[in-house]
Amino acid sequence: MKNVWTVLISVCVFFLLQHSLPALSADTQTATSSSLDELTYLDDETPTPTVADPLSGWNRLMFNFNDKLYFWVMNPVAKGYKAVVPTPVRTGVGSFFHNLAMPIRLVNCFLQGKMGDAASEACRFLYDTTFGVLGFWDPAKDYPHLNPPEQDFGLTLARFGIGNGVYIVWPLLGPSTLRDSVGLGGDSFLSPLSYLQPEVYAWSLKAEDVVNHQSFHIGEYEELKNAAIVPYEAFKDAYIQYRNRKINK
Repeated sequence: MKNVWTVLISVCVFFLLQHSLPALSADTQTATSSSLDELTYLDDETPTPTVADPLSGWNRLMFNFNDKLYFWVMNPVAKGYKAVVPTPVRTGVGSFFHNLAMPIRLVNCFLQGKMGDAASEACRFLYDTTFGVLGFWDPAKDYPHLNPPEQDFGLTLARFGIGNGVYIVWPLLGPSTLRDSVGLGGDSFLSPLSYLQPEVYAWSLKAEDVVNHQSFHIGEYEELKNAAIVPYEAFKDAYIQYRNRKINK
């Protein structure tokens, strides 16, 4: 562990010598990933890349399952959670989980050859873990150089030229593609929560992360669904557009 911190500190020192920290910017926000966030990227003016949907029967079944799960379980739980947990606490919890997921972003930056972004991720983790008290506070968000575009293994595969494959909707996880599903497996391997024992603790923390995140987005799903003529198709197009934008960043 001592060697890991030594490497991180060395990388940060080198990086900060190359890029002086800019003035504070209140407009810089921490990006988090979730199926609901992905849906907000629907843009009617942008052509949606074509992705094969041979599993339409399964996908529509899972879409309806997830829809019922949202209204019957997720939404009520998130509302109750929001009612009893103050906003500053929920913000701190979200920052903690984002900080904890640093290995996913860092390794995928390396795999894509984005060494500057990898250095930014390392510096952000060090800064937030120390000055941010294990990441519960996110002081690094105010420094643009410490907020590179977020990466995951699905994006890494895309940048290696691997196509979407087929569209897939998973229970609980929501919309995906064959490529992004493989990417989820790679990201899971890099996530520290995957190695927490006993596993019940890991699943409990993952559930906390999901509910905490959802507590900031109550009502958005309903708005998107009500605005769509055919919700299944609209949500599929929104997901593909969102991922395509991230690939092209």
